Amino acid sequence: MKAYNLLVFILLMNTCLMEAQVKKSKSSGFYQLSFVALDGTKVNFSDFKGKSVLIVNTASKCGYTPQYADLQRLSEQYGDKLVVIGFPSNDFGKQEPGTNGEIALFCRENYGVRFLMMEKSSVKGDQKNKVYQWLTDKSKNGWNTEEPKWNFCKYLVDSNGKLVKFFPSKVKPLSEEITSLL
Repeated sequence: MKAYNLLVFILLMNTCLMEAQVKKSKSSGFYQLSFVALDGTKVNFSDFKGKSVLIVNTASKCGYTPQYADLQRLSEQYGDKLVVIGFPSNDFGKQEPGTNGEIALFCRENYGVRFLMMEKSSVKGDQKNKVYQWLTDKSKNGWNTEEPKWNFCKYLVDSNGKLVKFFPSKVKPLSEEITSLL
C-alpha cells in the first residue's frame, strides 16, 4: 500500500510540474521571438525581459507618420521600463515604399528616431512576419486576433511577455491610454 501511495504521489507531482512547464511556455512565447533590425542585426526578444514593449507598424508617407516624434519621446521618457519597436510596412496604401536604409535615414533625419526599428516586412495577411503572427494569433498570445487596420497600430506587451492591449492608429503614443499601463 505504501508503494502504491508513493507511486500516486510521484505521478501527481509529475503532472503538476508538466502543467507548470506548459503554462510557462505559453506565457514566455513572446521571449522566444527574434527579428532583424534595420541595420541588419538580429534582435532577440528575450533581451526585453522585465520591460514593457510597445510594437508599432510604421510608414513614412502616412497621415500618422508624425507619431514617430511622440514614439521617440515615449521611448526617452519611459526607457527605463519600456522598449519601443517600429515595424515598417508597406501593407497599407503603399505608404512605406523605401528600402531599409532609406527608412532609417528618413526616421533619423525627420523625427530623430533612436528607438529600435526592424527591417521592413508585412504585418497582415498570409505574408505577415512572425512577430505579427504571434501578436494576432489567440493560440499564441492568449487572447488577441486583431490585425492592424492601418499604419501606426500599437500592441503593448507587459514586462512578463504577456500581450495586454491593442491600440488603433488614432491613439497617440503619449496618451494616458498607453502611459497609464506602463
